[in-house]
Amino acid sequence: MLPRGMRADPTRFLGEVGDDRPDASSRDFGRVSGPGGARLAEWLAEYARRPEHRGALAHWHTIPARAARHADLDPPLAPPLAEALAARGIARLYTHQAEAIASLRAGRDVVVVTGTASGKSLCYHLPVLERLLAESAHGGGGDDDDTPTALYLFPTKALAQDQLQSLTRLAAGHPDLVRALHPGVYDGDTPAGTRRKLKDGANVILSNPDMLHQGILPAHSRWTRFLSRLAFVVVDEMHAYRGIFGSHVANVLRRLMRITAHYGAAPRCVMCSATIRNPGELGERLTGRAVTVVDDDGAPRGEKHFVFWNPPFTDASRVERRSSNGDGCALTTGLLEAGAQVITFTKSRVAAELVYRYARERLSRTGPGLEERIRPYRGGYLPEERRAIERALFSGELRGVVSTNALELGIDIGGLDAAVLIGAPPTLASAWQQAGRAGRGAAPAIAVLVAYNETVDQYLMRHPDYFFGRSPEAAVIDPHNPYILAQQLACAAYELPLTRDDAAAFGPQMPEILTALEEAGETRVIDGRAYWANTQFPAAKVGLRTISDNTYTIMDTGGRPLAPPRPGNVADPFADSPAAAGDGNARNTVIGTVDAISALELVHPEAIYLHEGETWFVRTLDLEQKTAFVERREVDYYTQPVLDTGIRVRGERRERRWRGETVRLCDVTYAWQTIAMKKVKFGSRDAIGYHPLALPRLTLDTVGFWFAPGEEAWSAVARAGLRPWEGLSGVRNLFLTLLSMLSMCDPADLGGMLDSSNLGRPALFVFDRYPGGLGFAEQGFARLDELARAALDHLTSCPCDAGCPSCVGLPILRPAQQQDPDLDHARAVPSKDAARVLLAHWLAVGA
Repeated sequence: MLPRGMRADPTRFLGEVGDDRPDASSRDFGRVSGPGGARLAEWLAEYARRPEHRGALAHWHTIPARAARHADLDPPLAPPLAEALAARGIARLYTHQAEAIASLRAGRDVVVVTGTASGKSLCYHLPVLERLLAESAHGGGGDDDDTPTALYLFPTKALAQDQLQSLTRLAAGHPDLVRALHPGVYDGDTPAGTRRKLKDGANVILSNPDMLHQGILPAHSRWTRFLSRLAFVVVDEMHAYRGIFGSHVANVLRRLMRITAHYGAAPRCVMCSATIRNPGELGERLTGRAVTVVDDDGAPRGEKHFVFWNPPFTDASRVERRSSNGDGCALTTGLLEAGAQVITFTKSRVAAELVYRYARERLSRTGPGLEERIRPYRGGYLPEERRAIERALFSGELRGVVSTNALELGIDIGGLDAAVLIGAPPTLASAWQQAGRAGRGAAPAIAVLVAYNETVDQYLMRHPDYFFGRSPEAAVIDPHNPYILAQQLACAAYELPLTRDDAAAFGPQMPEILTALEEAGETRVIDGRAYWANTQFPAAKVGLRTISDNTYTIMDTGGRPLAPPRPGNVADPFADSPAAAGDGNARNTVIGTVDAISALELVHPEAIYLHEGETWFVRTLDLEQKTAFVERREVDYYTQPVLDTGIRVRGERRERRWRGETVRLCDVTYAWQTIAMKKVKFGSRDAIGYHPLALPRLTLDTVGFWFAPGEEAWSAVARAGLRPWEGLSGVRNLFLTLLSMLSMCDPADLGGMLDSSNLGRPALFVFDRYPGGLGFAEQGFARLDELARAALDHLTSCPCDAGCPSCVGLPILRPAQQQDPDLDHARAVPSKDAARVLLAHWLAVGA
């Protein structure tokens, strides 16, 4: 049998170069019975035995198979629905599907939390089609009928398009469903003519929270037909709504329910999520309503082999390891040659392109023909390119794909045989979501996590129980955050006057915030109703997400000379045909897009932009027109950005003495800049050049608290024979993690830095990652005692010896977003003891 878990002796598969312990490559795993997935497990076991991979197999965990469990509905689905399901090969519903549909029939809001590819979408498709079919049978369908409507919300445009196909494929199984269903996607890419038709005639709209916030709710009077009949609101990929984004979306949903109530509708909510620790709590915070959690997954699952692979050290010094991209590429191509359909996840766009390029080169030598059946997938490709890749994966035409986390969410690409994860994803929930892409019903599957030579990855290799023995993270939101609520109440007042009754949805802080809005001249209270009193359109100024939605266009010049760009003469990235640019003599073709922040890292002048594994030389970056002009050029290197970060205090808000330290709450500017580029040789990863750059500095004006530990605190650590800087680094990480819990935000909503440039001695900065701040750092400033005690308690209760990702952890810093993680050198976990000494010193000092 293949090894299972290895909990009795977790060291027995941890052999490495020069290590005396028995290693995985020397053991006989034996044979596994079963279909194709078992053959892949045998292949992987044999591959790990090769001398060159000695010590690479760090852990092998087997998740047992699970049989399907079914349930029947009472009353059963109508014959057209049953026939449509049969046409899709579905004879009976799984238990979780039947439970979710029964709960919705009973008028309850539902959160469905089951595994990847467990049929969650049927939990909302079937109830929606059932209602439409029933109304159609009663004579609905005319211009003045009361046909119910449904609104599907997805965090990305791609998911909306994918689920439109899923819904229409299901409805195509019976003509009655085809007649009853009138769906469409309504988002920023929808043409104006199509938008009008959807408003006037669609009964299922697939969209995203951003469009609901800025395009539908403020114009609700033009959506009266749709909103007055709204029967279902679907929130798919619920786990994506966390932190600032989730807190905004929760208020957008409250605004939606308020408007539907105004028109006499009372829709039910259906939410679907990957496995998280608190699905019920998140569902209730998102909607402000009680929910029924459906988490008894009845879908079958084949045996899954989850393998941890640690690239061996390159020499006896035991510092540098073999390339993780290289090992991940070799595993990908080997699995492909063994007959598997494989998805490989990487941690950046550059890494996806590199692994794809290496995989093609390797397959052209070892498996001719297979190199044409693998593709890369990431953000920045044109929508039609991404859709084509998704279709080819689903059909089996493609045997492999190398992707960023863009394919992590629930786009339907079918069940694959194997998933290779190059680098540990940022959360356990994300790791299980990616690994869940491998598995076809009851067939065995393989997932391999390939470690980078960095702290978290290496900790997991040595402590696999940390990964397999923990629940996924909780998703945290705070709909009542006063900064977010003030923005959302302004939007709500624009839509309909606010009354005292609205506090039931928006919370007890609403009257106080409305008073502030009135004092600012944005609202006016007349007869107990708060009316919008400003000429501005508030939703236009309120972004739901923390990242910029500005994009740069990447254009192929074909090697032709460029004329200076002129306003209005830049190609539309969503055009169906190449757009004219330059002097009119050359036709420039759009090949991709990139977000505004990443543009200065990926497509600065003289950068090598990787697109589908090919090298493109960036000739010009037009910052005004947001266009990068590139030409195809064959080179043997790629480029990486070199970033400089800094923080400056702009003005002081408050100051306090705390435990012998002076702590200040200030307006701060966090800045980062691409100051140079490094040329890196393909394959060897050798640096072959370094070139300074003159690019704009990007800034975030926000709010943070900071303090520079005094001599007494510094000396306490030094007397213990420890390094004070390491202790402060550990405290920073603890503060960021625990403040996110105290202030009910996501850790990614906070930033932290150690900086010496403001005072000439080390200072700890904690700030909000949002323009103007959202009160998170302000809470940390006010609750420092609580924060420090929680940090010390957390350190004391953590069972590790010297520090781990769960306590002093890793800095939550902003790295170069498009860096190749394979170039990072191993970083040590900050000293747990030094952090403990600092915290204990402060808490021993009188407040």
